[in-house]
Amino acid sequence: MPSLAVILSLLVPRSAVAVALAMAALMMGTQVAQADLKLCNTTSSRIGVAIGYRDATGWTTEGWWNIASQTCETLYKGTLSSKFYYIHAIDYDRGGEWAGKSFMCTNDKMFTIRGVQDCSRRGYKNTGFFEVDTQDSKDWTIRLTDPSEGGARAK
Repeated sequence: MPSLAVILSLLVPRSAVAVALAMAALMMGTQVAQADLKLCNTTSSRIGVAIGYRDATGWTTEGWWNIASQTCETLYKGTLSSKFYYIHAIDYDRGGEWAGKSFMCTNDKMFTIRGVQDCSRRGYKNTGFFEVDTQDSKDWTIRLTDPSEGGARAK
């Protein structure tokens, strides 16, 4: 029995066959699993989130993601490059924050900051982040909960 490519080549020009085969291959073979770091806000408040991580070039902090109540956002796209990530979050509606003892640089407005030393001297805030151990997973989801429910949970 002739292949689909042979049948198509008899009926339509070669360029159209190539396009059709390429589209079919894309539709059949692109079911790639996403590997990301996500944060889900399971609280009743809107929150602001900053992230810190170490990659091949050193430490980076980024923020702010504004995450509505009962929604999730991707904070780091792609396969996770580190075992540990650091999170700082602010409750916009009720006040308070999720913080920790790992200090990194932040800014009031949207930011990407390289390095975690001398934050104040460089014009940034020195902010406490809590550590998230992804256990060397390639993707991870953090769930921020109300403080009465324990604060933050992983995966």
